[in-house]
Amino acid sequence: MRKWAPLIAVCLGTFMLLLDVTIVTVALPDMAGALHASLSSLQWVIDSYALALAALLLGVGSAADVLGRRRTYVAGTVLFAAASLACGLSSSAGMLVAMRGVQGVGGAAMFATTLSLLGAEYQGRDRGVAFGVWGAVSAAAAALGPVLGGLLTQNLDWRWIFYVNLPVSVAAVALTLRMVGESRGRAGQRVDVFGTLSWTVFAGTGVYAVVRADAVGWGSAATLGTLAVSAVALLVFLFAQLRAADPMLDPRLFRGASFSGVMAAAFAISAAAFGVLPYTSIWLQTVLGFSPLKGGLVLVPLAAASFLAAAVGGRLLHGVPARLTVGVGMLLIGAGALAQAVLGAGSDWPSLLPGLIVAGVGVGVATPALSQAALSSVPPHRAGMAGGAVNTFRQLGYALGVALFGTLAASRMTHALTGEAADPHGTAQALAGGAARQLLSARVAAPHALRAAYASGLDAAALAAGAVGIVAGVLVLLLVRTPNAPVPGPRRAAEQVPVRANAG
Repeated sequence: MRKWAPLIAVCLGTFMLLLDVTIVTVALPDMAGALHASLSSLQWVIDSYALALAALLLGVGSAADVLGRRRTYVAGTVLFAAASLACGLSSSAGMLVAMRGVQGVGGAAMFATTLSLLGAEYQGRDRGVAFGVWGAVSAAAAALGPVLGGLLTQNLDWRWIFYVNLPVSVAAVALTLRMVGESRGRAGQRVDVFGTLSWTVFAGTGVYAVVRADAVGWGSAATLGTLAVSAVALLVFLFAQLRAADPMLDPRLFRGASFSGVMAAAFAISAAAFGVLPYTSIWLQTVLGFSPLKGGLVLVPLAAASFLAAAVGGRLLHGVPARLTVGVGMLLIGAGALAQAVLGAGSDWPSLLPGLIVAGVGVGVATPALSQAALSSVPPHRAGMAGGAVNTFRQLGYALGVALFGTLAASRMTHALTGEAADPHGTAQALAGGAARQLLSARVAAPHALRAAYASGLDAAALAAGAVGIVAGVLVLLLVRTPNAPVPGPRRAAEQVPVRANAG
């Protein structure tokens, strides 16, 4: 038991931080009612967490190599626990969004160090077992999130989806301090503060512009100005990385077509497969009247199909080029999203079932090979960087997907309610934000019109998600090659590839 105690400590934190990506999905309607939250606030409850992970994973990972990985993991867990308590105590939507962002900062410190800690603790066959268990725990967290969120929200209160993190955090910190040794990167490595800041500005302003676009207009000065700031920040980041002695993400890697194709898939996989689910959950609970638990159970087929496809595919697809597994997986995800765009005013949950299953199979086929494809698309001494980039692009894709699909759905609802409601835009915002019951009781529009408008918005979002998945799948099939030719970039033999190779 002592031998596997470090694995338990790391898996406790991993399960908790990844659970919080999806656990809020079924609690959104209750949050909206309790905190009088708008659609944009609900988007930010999800996005502030995912965005903090995307913005800080690379930077915190490099900082942990300097400051100590165990120290960073423990500090991140403590911060995550404190932010979870604050989330549960939140009295306003603004406070909840802010604390979710702080949660994401702590989660980034944990996520960026988990596999580095395992790599330092285990060698040989034991390392393979540890990484395998870590992967299974990661998949279980995503699958159990909606169900556990439904159980806690329905039987206790939505605030308990955050309170449940406290005892887990205490156990993770105590076990880590007692059983996990400290480890660091190579001597002389420096923290890329400027790169972290410029990347954070790029990601934050980009997502903010998309979330606000429906309210202020895509062509407004506010939207265009914010997007311009995001573009400038990205250029600054790229320039800084080219000049940095220890870059977080070397832009020269993107000269390789394979690496670019894999990053396109990493960005698209979470957006296409999961970016519409928050609005699906709101539809299930506020339009169809499902309980939080039942709403969570409706989404289980996607997770179950993903788990089974990964388990079966791991044996049957062994030796198949990653280009095919990732590419075909992305095409299935796109097809599954398109198959969910079939809703009408009278639709019920079974209409979603075929699409959820197909998308889940795609996730199960593509995800296990994604990190492998990233590592094989770069020189060995860049393996750690490539693995970290996969996680970063996945979280960024999820954050942007939730923002873009929510904005698109609300815009389509506005169009559908034109002529049906006195204030189509305001009604659409309230409808997408989980206020269907209040709108029905206030007789803002005919019940059939409200149901048809939400279905239309959800269909538009699913069509966009499907297009993202299909395009990413085609790019992977066209661009990714194995093995890939070496990519330009200065080699530093002292980099600890075995410790960070599986960071994605």
